[in-house]
Amino acid sequence: MIQLNSRWYCRSKKVPCKTDLRRFVHRAAEVAGLPVTPAWCCNILFVGDRRMAEMNMELLGHEGTTDVITFCYFEEDVPFEKDEVMVELIVNPDAAAREGAKRPGGYSREVALYIVHGMLHSAGEDDLEEHLRRRMRRRERECMDILEKEFDLALLFREA
Repeated sequence: MIQLNSRWYCRSKKVPCKTDLRRFVHRAAEVAGLPVTPAWCCNILFVGDRRMAEMNMELLGHEGTTDVITFCYFEEDVPFEKDEVMVELIVNPDAAAREGAKRPGGYSREVALYIVHGMLHSAGEDDLEEHLRRRMRRRERECMDILEKEFDLALLFREA
């Protein structure tokens, strides 16, 4: 099982159960196509808009807030150690609340989607060009279809 280190710094949203979150992250990585053995570690920070904008500028030089920032340390044909940190995500629940209000599944589905999006980036997907963005959206739908059958996202990610 993938190890998970998570920190929740978004006071306006409810912290998910760590065990359920770890199971979800492990499965999201698996359906995204990442290796799950040997067990590696995923770090996730959940931060609000203000902190996300600061981190976006500090880490990427991008102005403003965003939904998720991904750092992946997998390298093709390079082995990794058991429990080594291989993926780091910074997820913005404030963005999920805004976007979720406009979409089916609401906040909880949107937070899950941001994790899936980060895992897909870690698996090599990209969305910088239109044809790649279409492929990424298709892969997101495929992964979310699988995960929504296995997890009650509304229970995992509660808004309040």
